[in-house]
Amino acid sequence: MTVLFTFPGQGSQMPGMLHALPSHAEVERTLADAQAELGHDPRDLDSADALASTVAVQLCLLVAGVAMARALIAQGAGPALVAGMSVGAFPAAVVAGALDYRDALRLVALRGQLMERAFPAGYGMTAVIGLDRYQLAPLIEQVHSASTPVFLANQNAERQIVLAGEHEAMRRVADLALRHGATRTEPLVVSVPSHCQLLEPAARDMRSALSGITLRAPRLSYLSSSAARAVVDPTRIADDLAANMARPVNWHDTARLAWERGARLAVEMPSGSVLTGLTQAAFADGLAVCCDNNRVETLVSLIARQ
Repeated sequence: MTVLFTFPGQGSQMPGMLHALPSHAEVERTLADAQAELGHDPRDLDSADALASTVAVQLCLLVAGVAMARALIAQGAGPALVAGMSVGAFPAAVVAGALDYRDALRLVALRGQLMERAFPAGYGMTAVIGLDRYQLAPLIEQVHSASTPVFLANQNAERQIVLAGEHEAMRRVADLALRHGATRTEPLVVSVPSHCQLLEPAARDMRSALSGITLRAPRLSYLSSSAARAVVDPTRIADDLAANMARPVNWHDTARLAWERGARLAVEMPSGSVLTGLTQAAFADGLAVCCDNNRVETLVSLIARQ
């Protein structure tokens, strides 16, 4: 059976996430390379105060994802497929062999800066549970305008949708959703309106930055969570990385694609377990687990049995 490594996006970060990485030579190498590229210890970024910054959050998710994946691969417990949500696409591309890690560090730092500059306050994301996208779309239309922008951003599961936009606009849609049968709404720990057209100008800047980076064909199956398909052409991977901040995420269909391509074990890189829960729904007879709260030896043994 086949193993999928998943890489979470913004909102899954936790204080101390880099300090909690296992003691392993590959973890130390990954941290050292980040320090050499960034000019400071990346572990300075994982305090609660530092994680108020989008730049810090996205860099921590990149470093943690690459470090943990490398530690598992070094012990013969590697994946056949990778998929990342939002900024998680960057560590996925690194682990797949399509993108150099140091290039990823520079690109992710730029990505976070562009997103912060575009929307320094007043915007974010909100999850709506209990309605599907077709039920939610007309409610969004009632609220959305140039002065109150709100968009359908992510389809995490059939009835778990994420909105992106201005805070008051999202609150109004959330209230409508609850009156129309939603079971719960929850603002996410994300300070920018990701995965909607509001970030298209920032995505254009990312395309320019990626035009100077050499990408390679992946050694593993790289699944785009924007397109919900495998991408092989390096040019298309570059476009996926640049534009995913302004494109909706379809994790529901991405997890189903991994299942259809033979994946029966999904292992979520640090931090958190958001993708584990979302992926398990598509893995009918398979298993989704997260690295957090599991020993490396346990994960290696589990992967070895696949």
